[in-house]
Amino acid sequence: MFGSRLDWNLQANRLSALLKTKAHVLDLTESNPTRAGFEYPGREILDALADPRALRYDPEPRGLLSARQAVAAYYGNVPASRIILTASTSEAYAYLFKLLCDPGDEILSPRPSYPLFEFLAGLESVRVVQYPLRYDGVWHIDFDSLESAITPRTRAIVIVNPNNPTGSFVKRGEWFRLQSFGIPILSDEVFSDYAFFSDESRIQTVTETAEGVTFSMSGLSKIAALPQMKLGWIVAGGPGHEDALERLELIADTYLSVATPVQIALPRLLDASVAVRAQILDRTRLNLALLRRSTVPLHVEGGWYAIVQVPRTRSEEEWALTLLDRRDVLVQPGFYFDFESEAFLVLSLLTPPDVFSEGVRRMLEEIG
Repeated sequence: MFGSRLDWNLQANRLSALLKTKAHVLDLTESNPTRAGFEYPGREILDALADPRALRYDPEPRGLLSARQAVAAYYGNVPASRIILTASTSEAYAYLFKLLCDPGDEILSPRPSYPLFEFLAGLESVRVVQYPLRYDGVWHIDFDSLESAITPRTRAIVIVNPNNPTGSFVKRGEWFRLQSFGIPILSDEVFSDYAFFSDESRIQTVTETAEGVTFSMSGLSKIAALPQMKLGWIVAGGPGHEDALERLELIADTYLSVATPVQIALPRLLDASVAVRAQILDRTRLNLALLRRSTVPLHVEGGWYAIVQVPRTRSEEEWALTLLDRRDVLVQPGFYFDFESEAFLVLSLLTPPDVFSEGVRRMLEEIG
């Protein structure tokens, strides 16, 4: 009755089932900034959305020029003509898969990473082939594995910069080698503003230097900590990007999914986001320092997450279930993010510090 693209397992996993039986937990997985106790400039945000111009529908497939100019100003050196607005980064992926792939084609994505790619690609009848990130005290791309994964059906390489959940940035040497394959690169940069320390060896955004066709993606969800505003964008670059933009414009014109009020409000929303980003950076750095005083997490350079390796005396799933059952602490097991080996737990540094501190204390007490 239903299409094969939706042939997914819809059964709740054991951790989700156990969570439903709990009246109160210390949630160390919080990823929704609007529920994490930050102070938003509410009046500025609401006033920006109340602009009378929002009452007029004047569709622009690429997005209103004023909004694209605001995105261009955020990057500092990117022409507004290279920008396409979308309703989210997820929609940006969908547009790019439509642009680059036929059904059955392949995209390469990192592992471990956020598990959304397979769902987004599956909805476009595109196959995901993973390439590993290796850890030897720092994270890096396994280029031998990546190169061996390339086939005649490979249409794009996805990088997440910094990666979720490893928090690792792409380094300049890696960026040079990625471009050498001559395959379009899709760079997910939603966490790029959240670096824990400066490092000249890293690439913050691929909009600056591109020898091949590249597409940078970001949006208000992380930059302004406003996922409910539903506005993202694609920045195209490299040789031939004008042709790509013409085709992206046709895709965008088919859907016209970006709401007018948020486009009009975008310049003011980006201005208001500076203070919220500062709060998030303070929070994540504070929680990371707290975690490091208690244990030794894996090396992390930025983003909202930290990874703790735990004894292999139990599986990740059993550790997560035990912590929730016995300690009322919710964490994410590494296999949620396709870690190749056991046993890792992923913690959100976005968590309010009092909850984070007590949750980590209970977790380490259980681990022993």
